[in-house]
Amino acid sequence: MQDITNQEFDMLRDYIKKNFGINLGDEKRSMVFSRLRVILQEQGLTNFTDYYKYLTSDKSGEAVTRFIDRITTNHTFFMRETDHFDYFRDTVLPYIKETYAAEKDLRLWCAGSSSGEEPYTLMMIIQDFFKDSDNWNIEILATDISTTVLDKAVRGIYSKESVATLPEDWQKNYFTDYDGANRVVTDRLKKLITYRKFNLMNEHFPFRRKFQVIFCRNVMIYFDTPTRDALVERFHKFTENGGWLFIGHSESLNQSTTPYKYLMPATYRK
Repeated sequence: MQDITNQEFDMLRDYIKKNFGINLGDEKRSMVFSRLRVILQEQGLTNFTDYYKYLTSDKSGEAVTRFIDRITTNHTFFMRETDHFDYFRDTVLPYIKETYAAEKDLRLWCAGSSSGEEPYTLMMIIQDFFKDSDNWNIEILATDISTTVLDKAVRGIYSKESVATLPEDWQKNYFTDYDGANRVVTDRLKKLITYRKFNLMNEHFPFRRKFQVIFCRNVMIYFDTPTRDALVERFHKFTENGGWLFIGHSESLNQSTTPYKYLMPATYRK
């Protein structure tokens, strides 16, 4: 198989930037080659020009799905960036419980939910906080562009080592043994989270109602400034007044232009 040429790499990174917002620098060239070569081999293709034609002409969506699954990096774990979860429990949830006492309505979006650790963590915190949660309409929408990680999230199967980092009462109340090496999220918790494939580059979000909280952590690190700013504007449009946006600690928003109010690193409010 031929190595990827400069022209071929430019074609592929222009394609992923235009359609998915991901900005691949020159240093990602070898990564693109190594991750996509298996697809070329399976399709009997010898160069990336033919692969690009295959990718852009496929009408089934399967080629694009595999392309995204191979290119995107999904690294996450339970309780990642724990100060966000502490703030969510100690500040955000009390505000929502008081402010929305009449509606008993909580709407949260995990945008870039990866393999499910983040939305499951948030739902366990919510369940602990709202002891009368049956009286509340609690909705977590968890979206990602990768079907592979969404499938893992829906299954809710995680290694015993990763679950062991959680509080013991969570392990007892929200997980059961799956096999010798893994545990699985209880059906009761699973049914409270809606997983959907979603492209954050969509110009129009299809949501009927706004969210009180949006988590979009360690996603925009792959976007250039104009792409990130446009996405944050769309997030702001779908955030309730007084609602929060959480981003990754390796990310930041321009405080002079963002429509959100800066609270502390990686935490913003409308």
